[in-house]
Amino acid sequence: MSERTSPRRSFAALATDQAQQSGRDLRLDLFRGLALLFIFIDHIPNNVLSYVTLHSIAFSDAAEVFVFISGYAAATVYGKTFERQGCIAASGRIYRRVWQLYLAHILTFVGLVAVLSYVALRLHNPTYIEDFGIDYFIDEPRSALAKFLLLQYQPQFLDILPIYMIFLGVLPLLLLLLRCWLPLPLMISGALYLLTLSFGWQLHSYPDNEAWYFNPLAWQFLFVIGATVGYARYSRQRLPLNSAWLGKPAVIVATAIAIINVSWMIQGTYAEFPGLWLQQLSPLVNDKANLAPLRLLSFLALAIASAHAVRRGPSMLNGHVFASVRRPSVARSHSGDGVGRRG
Repeated sequence: MSERTSPRRSFAALATDQAQQSGRDLRLDLFRGLALLFIFIDHIPNNVLSYVTLHSIAFSDAAEVFVFISGYAAATVYGKTFERQGCIAASGRIYRRVWQLYLAHILTFVGLVAVLSYVALRLHNPTYIEDFGIDYFIDEPRSALAKFLLLQYQPQFLDILPIYMIFLGVLPLLLLLLRCWLPLPLMISGALYLLTLSFGWQLHSYPDNEAWYFNPLAWQFLFVIGATVGYARYSRQRLPLNSAWLGKPAVIVATAIAIINVSWMIQGTYAEFPGLWLQQLSPLVNDKANLAPLRLLSFLALAIASAHAVRRGPSMLNGHVFASVRRPSVARSHSGDGVGRRG
């Protein structure tokens, strides 16, 4: 009598076979799926599960994961087109994607205004409109719409796509630099990051001239790091990320940061508990808008340690639990979304 295969096992086997045929890195799906789960948990008020998400053991959170993965996936997908079909073909695909995201951004804004306006009228409570920053559009629709189309007006939760569109907009230039010399974009991007931190450079939004929640002049560094790692497979030059000597220091740094961060969390609940180096280190962590240096260090250490712990295409990623975590990303690749595919 033949052994029956469960649906979950069949799905995991199918996803694995497709990944092997296309050269897909299953770790990308795993960590993106975990980041989505963490974001969902962290945005639920008073959720005890938030004590076991990424920000509880690191100075960084899921935002760093997504920016890095975005750069990695973009360079992997469009870098393949860039190498095989040239700069013009790759640029055409990239800017077509930017246009799609721009339209999605507009449609999301229209839907948000419609829903919040209906709720405010239905409940006779304008607080919803004010909390999401839609009141500016209600008061001055022409000015607000013009600024929104220029990505300067960013209501609550609509500040993610603008920064991603900007990063994709400069991706063709980034790919050219990566082809010339793999470390070159890192040097230029790192210099811009340091200058931004030193001189306080930032973009301002409408209508209060406030800084963007995610400063693209700072966060571009993490996107470029991810893009460099993703494009490295097409370059003759090699990055030392897979070197055995790099894994141990990354684990040590990530562990030390986890211990420090846990002490801060305990100190926030019990004032008598000492937060390790809280006054000295917190200024280098709290500035999320400008990707504070220790946030960046924390993420890079955790990313390198995780890459060494979860090797590319290991059998453990074929299990039921990890297949379930990866499932949304696999479904996205079938629906035609370029992020996370090699081409």
